[in-house]
Amino acid sequence: MAQGGSTGRRRAFIGTFTAAGGPGVVTAEVARDSGALTLVSAVNHVPDPSYLALSPDGRTLYAVSETADGAVAAYRVSGDRPTPLGAPVPVDGSGPTHLSLHAGHVLTANYGSGSVSAVPLRPDGTLAGQPSGRLQHTGSGPHDRRQRGPHAHQVQPDPSGRWAVSVDLGTDSVRVCTLADGAPAMHREFALRPGSGPRHLAFHPDGERAYVVNELTPTVTVCRWDAAGGSLKPLTEVALLRDAPAGDAYPSGIVVSPDGRFVWTATRGADVLSVLAVEGDGLRLVGTVPCGGHWPRALAEHAGFLYAANERSGTVTWFAVDPATGIPRYDGSVRVTAASCVVFG
Repeated sequence: MAQGGSTGRRRAFIGTFTAAGGPGVVTAEVARDSGALTLVSAVNHVPDPSYLALSPDGRTLYAVSETADGAVAAYRVSGDRPTPLGAPVPVDGSGPTHLSLHAGHVLTANYGSGSVSAVPLRPDGTLAGQPSGRLQHTGSGPHDRRQRGPHAHQVQPDPSGRWAVSVDLGTDSVRVCTLADGAPAMHREFALRPGSGPRHLAFHPDGERAYVVNELTPTVTVCRWDAAGGSLKPLTEVALLRDAPAGDAYPSGIVVSPDGRFVWTATRGADVLSVLAVEGDGLRLVGTVPCGGHWPRALAEHAGFLYAANERSGTVTWFAVDPATGIPRYDGSVRVTAASCVVFG
């Protein structure tokens, strides 16, 4: 858990859409016993800080600015209020929706432009300047409105730390990249089912399996991951809902339990969390529970609790997880307008 700089208190950081009335980057204190969140402060430094990432030492927080121009910002985490570390840095891409830390850089997945950017970091965690490189995705998919071109939605390092993996909703594919002289470089591209619309990927703790949640169909694609060769092999696709959705159903977040026994996803529209049991190289849908709000954009796990950022209801809800069954039990919520993600150390 992030230690809030030198304060030693448990913290959560919540991203929001300021264009929809969100307060910016929100800090909350986390109760050790119940997982409950208590809001502490908000910093409105950049527009639409929709996704956040914390440095491994818990001292620096990074945020995308999900705007047409696209930028990344850094904050020092100390006291009750993160302090901006200089001006935001443009990412040379539009609509960044995700970021992560890899090999001394912040990587951003730029949904609007369908690209991945790398912004170098100084040793103290501050942003060193303009992007050192950008990888432009190419391609399209069969969905006329959503897949006319590439839409990179997530980028993260693999468990070995050797590769960067980017998930593209527009091209129905996952790209495995290296970082060469600060520039993302393509290693291989792996195709998923046409029209599935992959959004986010989560690795199993064993480092040999990966799960891709698909936005355009409410499914998860189970994959075999080979870190030695940087290879992703799709194995099977599993439904996230018992019945065909009656209306809109757009999966968003995906989390693997720390012990590797369960996978949880959030689905907007249906407004549910799905519980899947890991069974060898497959998954079995255990069931679904209401997310406690409307339009769960992101899902996070910490210390036996699940947290859903419900964008349209403006709430963050938390759930205690039954360790035997993996089923979440709603425990409470806090109001955060246009909440988009929650991160912990």
